Amino acid sequence: MATLTPAAELAARSTPYPNDSASYRAARTALLAEEIELRRHIERVAAQRRALPLGGEAPDYSFLDENGKTVKLADLFGQHDTLVTYFWMYGPQRERPCPMCTAFLGAIDIPSRDLSQRVALAVLGRSPVSRQLAFARERGWRNLAFYQCVGDDFPRDYRGLAPDGSEWPALDIWVKRDGKVHHFWASELGGTEDPGQDPRGAPDPTPLWNILDLTPAGRGTDWYPKLSY
Repeated sequence: MATLTPAAELAARSTPYPNDSASYRAARTALLAEEIELRRHIERVAAQRRALPLGGEAPDYSFLDENGKTVKLADLFGQHDTLVTYFWMYGPQRERPCPMCTAFLGAIDIPSRDLSQRVALAVLGRSPVSRQLAFARERGWRNLAFYQCVGDDFPRDYRGLAPDGSEWPALDIWVKRDGKVHHFWASELGGTEDPGQDPRGAPDPTPLWNILDLTPAGRGTDWYPKLSY
């Protein structure tokens, strides 16, 4: 493994912007060192994630595609050996989808064209695909592939459906090995948050929150995205 230059030494290479005060530049350099350490920690966690052993073999779940055809979880991989699924909160009991799920899916609709060069990507919901697609087109989404869960076994097993019938979002990674589908990774949000936080992944995959975290006010404690403003 290559020897890394200390973060503080790398941070000290940054030059001031126009009219920076000495106090600002000192504080910004100290913060930059922490940001470099954070980047390195994210990379270490990503390497640890990649090294996970295979998770449990997935049951043979069924879904309906936009043509009403029944497909299996293994079919969603297409030509890839890795599948990313997102179960969103848009079940038949909901008049409109979850705004937080909408913010996430809106952020990956266009990048999904790039993602699909490396992995398969599928959005799963409990509503008919026609209903999911109608909302997608309303939002201007054109690239995501939607599927309806057949029954509630899948969302119930993989933490998308609570015992009381309420829905949770679920981001999952699957791999196919020797013709079998295995669960590889999930966000596992419920109960892992720190005091005063909403459930969130680490790192948070939603660009909305990442950008707000760069601002003086941050993401705040009482603001959430809406479907319209």
